Amino acid sequence: MGSDAEQMHRAAGVLLGLAAGDALGAGYEFMPALDPGTPVLMDGGGSFGWAPGEWTDDTDMAAAIALVAAEGLDLRGIDAQDQIVANWHQWVGQATDVGSQTRTVLSRAAARSTATPTAEALAAASMWLHEQTGHTAGNGSLMRTAPVALAYLNDPDGLVEAAASVSQLTHYDPEAGEACVLWCLAIRHAVLTGALDIRVGLGHLSAERAEVWSERIDVAERSLPRNFTNNGWVVEAFQGAWSAITIARDDVIRPADHLRLGLEEAVRGGRDTDTVAAIAGSLLGAAYGASAIPARWRRLLHGWPGLRARDLVSLSARIVTAGRGDNTGWPVADLQDYPSLTAPAEPVLHPADDGVLLGGVRHLRALPDGIDAVVSLCRIGAAEAPAPGVDPADHIEVWLIDREGTEDNPHLDFVLEDTAEVLADLRSEGRTVLLHCVQAYSRTPTMGALHAMRSSGLGCGEAIDLMQQALPGCNPNPSFRDALRRLDRSGDLEAKGDLGE
Repeated sequence: MGSDAEQMHRAAGVLLGLAAGDALGAGYEFMPALDPGTPVLMDGGGSFGWAPGEWTDDTDMAAAIALVAAEGLDLRGIDAQDQIVANWHQWVGQATDVGSQTRTVLSRAAARSTATPTAEALAAASMWLHEQTGHTAGNGSLMRTAPVALAYLNDPDGLVEAAASVSQLTHYDPEAGEACVLWCLAIRHAVLTGALDIRVGLGHLSAERAEVWSERIDVAERSLPRNFTNNGWVVEAFQGAWSAITIARDDVIRPADHLRLGLEEAVRGGRDTDTVAAIAGSLLGAAYGASAIPARWRRLLHGWPGLRARDLVSLSARIVTAGRGDNTGWPVADLQDYPSLTAPAEPVLHPADDGVLLGGVRHLRALPDGIDAVVSLCRIGAAEAPAPGVDPADHIEVWLIDREGTEDNPHLDFVLEDTAEVLADLRSEGRTVLLHCVQAYSRTPTMGALHAMRSSGLGCGEAIDLMQQALPGCNPNPSFRDALRRLDRSGDLEAKGDLGE
């Protein structure tokens, strides 16, 4: 089942993956399918003129659920559902885009209420629309369902009830509820085990319905996302997302790549691109965790109600801890509690790049003048990001644990390379960057070394020596040293084999 730390890492990827898929697909919504291999970029645009990294109604509506779940409330309860509906009511009045079925239901409920509509009023409007049209199986409840899975990691039966109930608030058709149940159970399984298994929830349906969905899954696995041309329907959105996840496996070199490749395939499928990619992203994020979402994407992500990537990670963590945070207080505490902060008194200039300062948490908390970007390699408190005077997009938080082995850093090479790329981006934009961990002892010199390797062409041995001269006593752990060897492009085989300890 994996350790609590592993599960937290995967849980933290759920909302982040959803939002990444949503924002990636936003600029391509309503477009036809793209040719295989066509680049997919998080550049915004599209029919609604989205900003780069801006998510859409998919993540907005999921955030409304997550904000309630993060308070530790049972999403099956009327109080919790009333709060969800109140959040949606607040959102819809200023939303850029709202699905037609969702807007109809919310508008009818509001028109028949003298105050904020209740969950009971919304469910009645949902049933009315189904009675009028017989067509209430849009993809709008599946796109937002991921927070429900996080709220019931230890209660699969409760998850089934909650997923169906929250779906029915706007999407009365039982097929929409079944899709939410299956997807949520797959997310739960991925968070708990790291495995992708969309069939894990079939046993929670009747035998007849399980057979129907099993065949639909079979079709998805032998099809391409572009084959599901009616992906505004919940069934084809479900199939398109699973198809994208399935076919992307063929091009995976490193496990973390599966998330990016799967989201790109979902977008290439065309039409309701943001929703299909959001659905896929929630499950891929559950399987591969927060560290698999590229930093360049995390840097851009933002949306209603004034949230960014770090807020989605925080919401996910608060949901799975019933609002309390973990045993260190993260992510609830304003300041992350570290027993010892022994970094140098002042941050140290990177010896190969004087636009990068090497330091610890103490330097984040007393940011030197002139620093306008931060790369945090350790957990920081809720009040510590963004750092004062730093734009939120220029404070990058990295999921990197200073321990040996693969359990805590399952995508170590990817994370180091990914962070080096976003650090290079910040420098190319003229930013002066504080690169820090807790004490500038292991993580900071590791990333400092890789930055020297990438910016100056040094071998890993030379780069480690450079860091040890700049930060006397620093000591990247053996796993980090091994990763630097693997990432060495200098051809210095002697250095790769002799880094010392």
